[in-house]
Amino acid sequence: MPIDQRLGHHLKRAEQELIAAKHAALRPFKLSTPQYTVLLVLWEEPGLSGAALARRCLVTPQTMSSVLGTLEGRGLVERKPHPIHNHILEARLTRTGRALLAKADVPAMAVEQALDAEFNAKERQQLLKLLARCTTALAKAQTDV
Repeated sequence: MPIDQRLGHHLKRAEQELIAAKHAALRPFKLSTPQYTVLLVLWEEPGLSGAALARRCLVTPQTMSSVLGTLEGRGLVERKPHPIHNHILEARLTRTGRALLAKADVPAMAVEQALDAEFNAKERQQLLKLLARCTTALAKAQTDV
């Protein structure tokens, strides 16, 4: 099958363009797209462990450890032991992290809004359904191997 007829190729191209656009939007804040995603997830769900963050952000635990270390080093995230399970570190945004996220989220959201504007409401809902089907089919293909 020619590459231009492969759905996976088109999905990957769209993903790469989205990442590149967000990277450019986040550059002034010295944030990578994965770092921004971690800040956003922690804003929505404070207190997640590194393993839970890795699952939520769709990266490996090793990658998450590196991202968290960088964010912690910049004073954007703090990790403290869980009150009951001391071996689990909970990650939370610092005041500085929340302030940076508030600023960085404006251009990152502009990227999302530009993408969103390309579709009317019906097309958007259809696209979401089709992407969900892609995810389901690919997850099933992994278990069938």
